[in-house]
Amino acid sequence: MGYTTRETAYFDAPGPQNTDDCIQLCVSRAQDEHINVIVLASTSGATALSFQKAVKGTGIRLVVVTHVVGFLEPGIWEFSEDAKASLLAEGHTIVTGTHALSGLERALSRSARVGGGSRTEAIAEALRRVVAVGLKVAVECVLIAADQGAIGVKDEVIAVGGTISGADCAAVIRPAHTASFFDLQVREMIAMPRNR
Repeated sequence: MGYTTRETAYFDAPGPQNTDDCIQLCVSRAQDEHINVIVLASTSGATALSFQKAVKGTGIRLVVVTHVVGFLEPGIWEFSEDAKASLLAEGHTIVTGTHALSGLERALSRSARVGGGSRTEAIAEALRRVVAVGLKVAVECVLIAADQGAIGVKDEVIAVGGTISGADCAAVIRPAHTASFFDLQVREMIAMPRNR
């Protein structure tokens, strides 16, 4: 037999209302496939704390990727200090790094002097539009986590993202560093919104 079957959940619409179901699907898939790392996006820490409760006692480690400092307001980190303390106390990892699929490119495309889109932003937009916003987020979080040394690039991880907030998209991914982007592989979809 040259194939494997796995279930994929399709949410009716994107958004944070899918978070609890997405968490359950991710933890179940991680246990079924013996994947011990879940990489997830969390802006304030709320989604990370929900995952933390779900993985307690499972041996699954969370790698929480936050917005960069200054994402919304110069010099401000949006992540909760209480959430940070709770996650670190249980051995989870928090990573804050430049957004791999925008970063400096966004400054150039927004500039009145330079203007125009970039190839990097085209990749990000393709992931957002063709599959789901959450997949773009999940892929970007894996790149950031790999670049920061928080995950390796040989073992599969479960990566989770959302549309604006919460979690509504998850995939099994073989990581890569940003400089080796095309070595990254989305190997399985666990959940995604059907309508975007």
